[in-house]
Amino acid sequence: MNIKQHIPNTLTTLNLLCGLISLTLTFDGNFVYASLFIFIAAVFDFLDGNAARILNAHSELGKQLDSLADVVSFGVAPGIMIFQMISAQCTGGGNFFERTHIVQYFAMLIPVCSALRLAKFNIDIRQEVNFIGIPTPANAIFFASIPLVLYVQPGLFSLIRADFLVAFFSNTRILTILTVFFSYLLISDFKIFSMKFKNMAWSGNQLRYVLLISSLVLFVLFSLSAIPIIIILYILMSIFFQNYILE
Repeated sequence: MNIKQHIPNTLTTLNLLCGLISLTLTFDGNFVYASLFIFIAAVFDFLDGNAARILNAHSELGKQLDSLADVVSFGVAPGIMIFQMISAQCTGGGNFFERTHIVQYFAMLIPVCSALRLAKFNIDIRQEVNFIGIPTPANAIFFASIPLVLYVQPGLFSLIRADFLVAFFSNTRILTILTVFFSYLLISDFKIFSMKFKNMAWSGNQLRYVLLISSLVLFVLFSLSAIPIIIILYILMSIFFQNYILE
């Protein structure tokens, strides 16, 4: 048995396991730890792809397993989390959707569109260098960062309080609009640049370097609250510089 051939699939399985743990924590109302396990799942998702390339251990099984794990960890887990958060914030007042408690079901767009996004990725030859539509891990990280903004105090190295973000994400209507908008981005034809560096030169990596430097500055200023801002910046840069992103 060639052990190295099983390393990427093992990492993918750990990704799936983290997604399942996140779901159980969400059902218990522990949104902060549920979000942390989505972040850990994203780490395993990053590692399994790199392990497959380094070990030359690509397989059709690994490809299908990776998509199935991503549907759970980056589709179902954040979708159920947002469903529960909107449900907790929805008081039954406001517009028709809020009074009838329908609004939280918009969160189901996250797993549905994530599944569509992953299915398209598996058959789309245009996404070998960059992405068409926002990647499911980036989408999941955005929504997983919301409990950190709402329920975790800024770190010691945070220079600016992110009270405006707390008010922003506490608004049920805004959270619903973000859910619909990001779900659309998952299945859209917008080109999104990849953060994979083929070399360390400035030329060809300008967007990546600008995002990395901006992310560092935002982390110093806002600590954990910088995460959703970074994801929004990533999307805006991709949309604004569409003509500079190669397929």
